[in-house]
Amino acid sequence: MCTAPQVPIHDPAAASDLIRRSAAARAVESTAMNATSSRSHSVFMLYITGSHAPSGTQLQGCLCLVDLAGSERVQRSQAEEQRLKEACAINQSLSALGDVFAALSSKSGHIPYRNSKLTYLLQPCLGGHGKTLMLVNINPEAASVGESLCSLRFAAKVNGCEMGSKGAAPRRSVVTAGGAGDDGELGGLGMV
Repeated sequence: MCTAPQVPIHDPAAASDLIRRSAAARAVESTAMNATSSRSHSVFMLYITGSHAPSGTQLQGCLCLVDLAGSERVQRSQAEEQRLKEACAINQSLSALGDVFAALSSKSGHIPYRNSKLTYLLQPCLGGHGKTLMLVNINPEAASVGESLCSLRFAAKVNGCEMGSKGAAPRRSVVTAGGAGDDGELGGLGMV
């Protein structure tokens, strides 16, 4: 599992700067379908800590923003060599994410979070008390109807899920006065 640095931020300008730096680091390349095709998923995690001074209670949470690279029909994208490897990895991780949603929907005893780095990273967001919102971007062109239908079917699978099912990662939500989270940190921003 890759680890990303957590960078403390103290104002909106620092957050904007970090978002710009992470966007600049995202891999994009040209394919036959798209001049700037995402070659990776982007995961941005904002850890937030709030305090209630009268009770001495701190609440912690995480806002996880994920931009999934789109699935790719290799025949249409004409991906070769490195682009082909990237397309296979993207498709495999999206398939693993679909498997997690299917397991959550069926209330399976086993949720396959460990089948990909993406699903393992997103486990706290998809299980436990996480809330999930998915926006799907589809191409209105007739030539892309197959990919658009695939995306809509994936969204329908996600919509059929009841989050907070089995397999949830342990969550830290409340810290008493004078303490910090399990990792000793009070907040920060992580990017992958």
